[in-house]
Parts: sequence; structure tokens; C-alpha cells
Amino acid sequence: MKELQRILSFVRRAVDDYNMIEENDTIAVGISGGKDSVTLLSALAAMRRFYPVPYNLVAVTVDMGFKDSDFSPLEAYCGELGVPYKVVKTDIAEIIFDVRKEPNPCSLCAKMRRGVLHQAAKECGANRVALGHHYDDVVDTFMLNLFFEGRIGCFSPVSYLSRADLHLIRPLLYTPEKDIMYYVKRANIPVLASKCPEDHATERENMKRLLADLERNNKGLRHRIFGAICRGEVDGFHPQGSLPKQEE
Repeated sequence: MKELQRILSFVRRAVDDYNMIEENDTIAVGISGGKDSVTLLSALAAMRRFYPVPYNLVAVTVDMGFKDSDFSPLEAYCGELGVPYKVVKTDIAEIIFDVRKEPNPCSLCAKMRRGVLHQAAKECGANRVALGHHYDDVVDTFMLNLFFEGRIGCFSPVSYLSRADLHLIRPLLYTPEKDIMYYVKRANIPVLASKCPEDHATERENMKRLLADLERNNKGLRHRIFGAICRGEVDGFHPQGSLPKQEE
């Protein structure tokens, strides 16, 4: 389908620009069930058919322990794609919300989930972990760091975790969120609603709304910020990278 072809064009460019995949890699795709991670899995599974070097995929879901969580639609979809699927059950939700009663849970939650994901990836024989951060996430993260930490920084396109001996890659780096939304609306893929009580109530969501408001009166704002991150070579970004085409 043409919507997936557009996603693939962004993913292929990001993978090539940042050398994200090497021959015979085994990539663990972290899938929460949200639109971004499921789109990433779809793209990487499809790209196996034509990418010049062979690679293997596994999919890993960290079960946070929220009541009535059902990952069977993801299991079925992974079966359709021919991707082995692993669910890791945890008590992260109980620890954060019931035991610790964290007033700002997102940072600790992300750290705990990431640790579980990395361990599961190693158990699956993976040497790379693919995360579903997209083009808009790059800009949002950069602006959050600027606003709330007073620093110039972002996550990296590719990073190496020496303790775990894993590379983290972000193949959706060039993919705008609107293209992901357009794809999942038209593709027959399962997207699970988040059960997190903090969903849509975070500083990241506030930043998204602020940038959307600014974009309405400053067309191309996100594109220019993304370009500045690349030209400034912030945290592994580089100016040689291909930027998504700015729409008129």
C-alpha cells in the first residue's frame, strides 16, 4: 500500500544515513501497542524483503501490569509478519502508582521499562533494539530539554549501551507523526489504547500543543528546528542526513 511505501522511504533513508543496520543483525523491536511502535515493526518487517543486507527481527512487549491488558492482537499480527513475539510481565505499574505513588512517574517508568526491554532483547539473542521515536519526537525532546533543563540536547539516532552490549536505533527518525497516523488509519494493523493514567497529561503533550500553536503562525517551524539539530550536530545528528521534505 502506498501509505506504507511512504513510511518505508523515510525509514530506509534514516537507516542508511546513520548506518543503523548491519549484516545479520538481530533487532528487537520494542512494541507497546501504540501507533509508533507498531508502525516501526510493520516497516522493518516489510523492509526485510529488499534491504541489501539480511537482518532478523523479534518483537518485545513490556507488560506494565495494568489490569485487563490484552496483547493477543499484537501476537497475532507478529504471526502474520513472521516475527517472533515475546511479552515480559512486570509489576512496574504497581510499583510506580501504588507503592511509590510517584508524582512525576514518567522518567522512572521509562527507565524501568527500558531496563526490562534491554534484558529481554539480550535473552532473544538481539544485538540491536529499535525504538519508535519519530521526527516530531526529535523536535519535542529538543525543546523539552531547552525549556526545562536549560540545555541543548536530544536522544541520539544511534547509541551504544556498553553495559548491555546493545545498540539502540531509531529508524522512524525522519517519519512525521502525521504520516504514521495516516498509515495506521488505513492499514489493517492492531493499535492498542494506552492504559497509563498519565497518558496525554505530560509535559511532552503540553509541548506538542505549544509547537502546534506556534506552527500555525510560523509555517515550517518544526522543519527548521529539526534542521538546526542536524546542522548543530546535536547528540549524533549530522548535517549530511536527509531531511523530510517540507510541505507547502
